[in-house]
Amino acid sequence: MDRDGRIPMTLAILAALLLLALIIAPRLWIARVLRRHATPRQDIHWTGAEFARHLLDGMKLTSVTVEETAIGDHYDPLAKTVRLTPDHFRNRSLTAIVVAAHEVGHAMQDATGYAPLHTRTRIARAAGIVQKVGGVLILGAPLLALAMRHPAAALIGLGAAVLVNLTAVVMHVVTLPVEFDASFNRALLLLKEGRFVPDHELGAARHILSAAAYTYVAAALVDLINVARLLRGVRF
Repeated sequence: MDRDGRIPMTLAILAALLLLALIIAPRLWIARVLRRHATPRQDIHWTGAEFARHLLDGMKLTSVTVEETAIGDHYDPLAKTVRLTPDHFRNRSLTAIVVAAHEVGHAMQDATGYAPLHTRTRIARAAGIVQKVGGVLILGAPLLALAMRHPAAALIGLGAAVLVNLTAVVMHVVTLPVEFDASFNRALLLLKEGRFVPDHELGAARHILSAAAYTYVAAALVDLINVARLLRGVRF
């Protein structure tokens, strides 16, 4: 190390850049893949919503509804509803119909009693409770520290923040096999067997399905980095 500490500073900058890359790179790749195939096309005969409805009706899943949402494409196993963002709900693009097929894949999992989906649903309920309680503790920790007049009370908020992020990581890890099954064992099979996507575009469809699944990998990385950052503040 030189006298002015330039080497440690360089290492710190490189570490910060690496962390930034881990957070941003997967999200940029996912957004790029979805955007690349999001142009509306005349040769695609369905909007995402119409395609989801067509697939569901073809499998006799008529009780499953299709709705527009602003909070991200997903299937709600409690409401029995496929929800698509406005771009995917309304547009006639390759991304729209492939994402719709992915969410219908989750509806297929639900209809066939796919155990990992039901496990994820139970964990999601527990995670929701942890996040609500954790949020209250995080917000209340400074007030508790003031009331107790001891800085150790702030550890309650820190512990709650770590628990909330760890719960999110567990949720994402449990979700991954469910997402890959919906993408490659169900949606891709639907697209191929129904010949909804020509053979020369199946590679693009696989990329879109990969992006849909890897959304949870990117989210898990962010939560893991948050946990590491929070634990740096703990002194034993």
